[in-house]
Amino acid sequence: MYNFVTTKTQKLKSKTLFAMKRKLRMGMIGGGKDAFIGSIHRFASNMDGMVELVCGALSINKDVAIESGRSLFLPEDRIYTNYEEMIEKESKLPEGERMDFVTIVTPNFAHFPPAVAALDKGFHVVIEKPITVSLEEAQKLKQKLDETRLILCLTHTYTGFPMVKQAKDLVASGALGKIRKVYVHYHQGWLSRLSEREGNAQASWRTDPKKSGKSGVMGDIGTHAFNLAEYITGLQVTKLCADLNIVVEGRLLDDDGGVFLKFDNGASGVLTATQIAAGEENNLSIKVYGENGGLEWHQQEPNSLIVRWLDKPMEILRAGTPFVGDLAKQNQRTPGGHPEGYLEAFANIYRNFANTLSARLNNTTVNTSIIEFPSITEGIRGMAFIENVVKSHESNEKWTDYSID
Repeated sequence: MYNFVTTKTQKLKSKTLFAMKRKLRMGMIGGGKDAFIGSIHRFASNMDGMVELVCGALSINKDVAIESGRSLFLPEDRIYTNYEEMIEKESKLPEGERMDFVTIVTPNFAHFPPAVAALDKGFHVVIEKPITVSLEEAQKLKQKLDETRLILCLTHTYTGFPMVKQAKDLVASGALGKIRKVYVHYHQGWLSRLSEREGNAQASWRTDPKKSGKSGVMGDIGTHAFNLAEYITGLQVTKLCADLNIVVEGRLLDDDGGVFLKFDNGASGVLTATQIAAGEENNLSIKVYGENGGLEWHQQEPNSLIVRWLDKPMEILRAGTPFVGDLAKQNQRTPGGHPEGYLEAFANIYRNFANTLSARLNNTTVNTSIIEFPSITEGIRGMAFIENVVKSHESNEKWTDYSID
């Protein structure tokens, strides 16, 4: 029987990592007052009191950059109007003052240049997904990371949910047996109309091939579904068969699609991603089936993990209860019955990154079995997913070999 119960002492021990000597200093590129995701990053990074925002180049618009910096009470001399200036000037500050890492929350096409510039100057990086605008850029970014030996965190938010981690733990324990089938779906409805031509800034860049990349829906939310499937199962996709659609007339990138998947253990799967499912909000869900049972998780009901068994009654595991493992415990914050959601999951990514970076700065280590976050590896896998899906869609072949070269 798979036993999730740990003692209170064990729980506290997993939370007590090391004594941080100081807060980490964060700079931000993008994410000004006219952006959505920047405020989410600031909130998440600040939730545990481990990080403080000390500088920013918050917009390509000079006036917006200055106004945004002032609204966040940044010092005037650390409100920058472009990332090149910020990285250069921060690198010349005394070690006890300059930023430790930079968070990049720009559109996809503007991820790679500031990430490389930051690494070149010795700054660690937190970056939005998808990691770059192409697989080639992602591979070059890995080369730069290998050269600098710095830390990169990719904010695949949904891996931060406690019950997603519980699902991963359950699969890894072998309780479900060999994994046979995976269904993962990400359904939204916010692009059901041609919003990019109605003044919606978020829709505008996400549907522009020059700013978003080769795919719309698969780059924006399909990568989340793909990442979730590989994260929970511990498997990797080896083949796929994809179909992409532009449903809304006049749109330049796909807004709907489906992918058949083959995994490296022989399991098969189905991934669907759509942003034209009118009425849907942010419906991400996954089902994983093994020889002995299956599991089910829904992002819109994140505190529950449904586990179905072949030869015993169904279970519903809940976050905040004593019936979860150490990985979930490390990433839950409140007692049972107190909802934890998107912001807390995002904060878990930041906390795990902050713990890891602080350990590096303090010449100590963390328990990587419970202190984890997505990195360049997941970034490359995600970009390869996008490019292989597009390749498969454009091919007459039924199956496309999954390549990261």
